[in-house]
Amino acid sequence: MDQYRNFAYIYDELMDDVDYNKWIEYIEDIIKNEQAEVQNILELACGTGNMTIPLTKKGYDIAGIDISAEMLEVAMEKAEKENVQLVLLQQDIAELEFDMEDLDCVLCACDGFNYLTYDDDLEYVFSKVYEILKENGIFIFDISSYYKISKILGNNTFTEKREDTVYMWQNYFDPEEDLVDMELTFFVKNKEGTFDRFDEVHQQRAYVTDDIIEKLNDSGFKSVKAYGDFTFEKPKKDAERVFFVARK
Repeated sequence: MDQYRNFAYIYDELMDDVDYNKWIEYIEDIIKNEQAEVQNILELACGTGNMTIPLTKKGYDIAGIDISAEMLEVAMEKAEKENVQLVLLQQDIAELEFDMEDLDCVLCACDGFNYLTYDDDLEYVFSKVYEILKENGIFIFDISSYYKISKILGNNTFTEKREDTVYMWQNYFDPEEDLVDMELTFFVKNKEGTFDRFDEVHQQRAYVTDDIIEKLNDSGFKSVKAYGDFTFEKPKKDAERVFFVARK
């Protein structure tokens, strides 16, 4: 399944409404709230570096992993323009291998784990993260909630027209498999002034919060907490994003 190939080069343009500074502030608030000592971070599904680069500028030692070579290429180009040194690895997080152990923190932002559609893959990642974290290390990640994927994405269609880009996004939600298939069609203006078309199909899994907590506990994590929508409160039924914080 082709994901984040051509899309990688217009991803930041289409995600310009996301407040990454707010996201980073919230992650740092979690770290402070947990009184965790964090200097080094492994970021899973780091994408185009929208979290990686600012966190590196803040003085954290970060290595980023992503399955998409194109997303990593964009991240590296952005880092070079901002004179930031990045350590980036191309890897499927469902097959996570990382030599370094005793990490302070493992982070996965912007619903990277929703792309893990099999229980076995999610359970493997959780167990691997537990293995590479230091004692009392912190694991922070978020998912698009079951509510968001089943109701907001659901079987709905989204379209947007910009000056140089037009996209159509059709979703198909399967409640028996808890999977949403997202068919995306893009038209991007080229140098000649005409538009090139490309298509991608993305698939995400809708997870129930309690199931994630159970899997974290089964992997050995302690003090597992779930928060809704950038708060420190339990997720409400209509929360669109759920954050998880687990300690080794």
